[in-house]
Amino acid sequence: MQCSVFIATSVDGFIAKADGEIDWLSLAHLEGEDYGYQVFADSTDVLVMGRNSFEKVMSFPQWPYGDKPVVVVSRGLRELPADAPPSVELSREQPQALAAGLQQRGFQRVYLDGGQLIQSFLAAGLIDDMVLTTLPITLGSGIPLFAAATLPDQVSHEQRWQLLSHQIYSNGVLQRCYKKA
Repeated sequence: MQCSVFIATSVDGFIAKADGEIDWLSLAHLEGEDYGYQVFADSTDVLVMGRNSFEKVMSFPQWPYGDKPVVVVSRGLRELPADAPPSVELSREQPQALAAGLQQRGFQRVYLDGGQLIQSFLAAGLIDDMVLTTLPITLGSGIPLFAAATLPDQVSHEQRWQLLSHQIYSNGVLQRCYKKA
């Protein structure tokens, strides 16, 4: 099974403002350009996201993932909201156990979303590839994509990545695709 990341950051490495807002992502708008997101999303068969990401997506006017299975990882959330789509389930498992369970269920490629969730899977050595899309903005503070090992059960260790490709778009957006070396 393959665990993959597709995420946007600011130049200074934040995935959201301190209050969780992602309105700055609109800077990336190019008519007819989705930066490869749909091809990526279509290549995954399950989405695993953290609670904060889930709550942000639930605030959108429409659920963007159709009937794709979604696993929300949270230690604090006791149950899903009543309006959660039926394709969503809740997990409190650690990354290794969750990945093993998803593999046993036959999933081939996992889409990981959410800062703390990505950090925990990275610390566990479970991420196989990443698409990092950097927008030409600095936020100064916010929710970092990569942070020192500050979460429970995290161990900081060096990992090597191979740059597979990069692309610079006319609006200054830089996209880099990496795989674990």
